[in-house]
Amino acid sequence: MTHRRRLKQQVDNQVRRMKKADRERPNLLAQTVFLGTLGLVMVLPIIGGLYLGHWLDSIMPGSPICWTLSLLFAGLVVGVFNVYFLIQNK
Repeated sequence: MTHRRRLKQQVDNQVRRMKKADRERPNLLAQTVFLGTLGLVMVLPIIGGLYLGHWLDSIMPGSPICWTLSLLFAGLVVGVFNVYFLIQNK
């Protein structure tokens, strides 16, 4: 009798875990929102770096696109780190 009770308890635990995993599985909307967030945290630093670099190039005499290229690269690096840390925290 003890063996049957232990087997029934194990099966019940497995069923509970499977139901919990099914409830917590991300749906299509959640995955779409996550991908959109990844895109934003990648693109916004790049756009910000381009805008700030262009503005600095326009007010400072000298090389025409030095700040733009430098801050574009900096924005790309920041965007990649943002995506990496967002994926690691998920």
